[in-house]
Amino acid sequence: MATALDRETRTVLLRFQKAEATDHIVYRRMAKHERHDPHRDVLYRIADDEQEHYEVWKRYTGVDVAPNRLKTTWYTLLLYVLGYTFVLRLMERGEDRTAAAYALLTSAVPEIEDIIAREQEHEEMLIGMLDEERLQYVGAIVLGLNDALVELTGTIAGLTFALANTRVVALAGIITGIAATLSMAASNYLAERANNNPKALKASIYTGTAYLITVVLLVLPYLLVPEEGYLLALGIMLGVVIFVIFAFNYYISVAQRQPFLSRFGHMAAISLGVALISFVIGLAARQLLGVDI
Repeated sequence: MATALDRETRTVLLRFQKAEATDHIVYRRMAKHERHDPHRDVLYRIADDEQEHYEVWKRYTGVDVAPNRLKTTWYTLLLYVLGYTFVLRLMERGEDRTAAAYALLTSAVPEIEDIIAREQEHEEMLIGMLDEERLQYVGAIVLGLNDALVELTGTIAGLTFALANTRVVALAGIITGIAATLSMAASNYLAERANNNPKALKASIYTGTAYLITVVLLVLPYLLVPEEGYLLALGIMLGVVIFVIFAFNYYISVAQRQPFLSRFGHMAAISLGVALISFVIGLAARQLLGVDI
């Protein structure tokens, strides 16, 4: 039976109840998606906890609350694209924002402190047990991504003014990018083998894949923009560089709980700084060598 609550407390409880219903569905979808039995059991246990807490809130509100379908769909999409560790950490951030609201419930809901303490401790323990493969190779991904951003951004920016033709720049970028991808993957493989890493091949694949994806994203504007629109293509490419750096560092900041702004600023400053220097060199080289395509 529902307990008499003031309007503000009831509103907070209904919001919590909706969040528990939403999280319950997301955790169960993660569990169904997970192939490893121990990890799947962990996720099912978290889902059961969310359902248990939902029932606690329901005893006070006296009503059933539907989950947030938009959020469950969004989290499910992120699950397939970025993995469960990212989604779990993102959900944790949302829970952290409700800390201030908990203070309103201390007197109205005697169980609140025990529930929140148990939920946070239990979920942190379970999340710590999860060991997603892609996060083991963050170093390899950073190597490929960062190297591609620095080298290709500088190369393409320099060629943009030296050649002043989007198709020629794209051709040069593709050739350079593929060669650099193979070189970087091979170099990382040899380096990992030298360090006696038994997963040297897989690390090199992650490095090469990150490099190749970055190459495709940087060259694409030059394939989509008309030949004479090389300045527009350059501007779009620089926008892509900023987006890639932002997206990757946001992923790392959430999944590994690392600071975002400092990592993003450092990486962006290096990539754009190299691009600016190469841009000037390309312009100077065109004037000095008299290249006109």
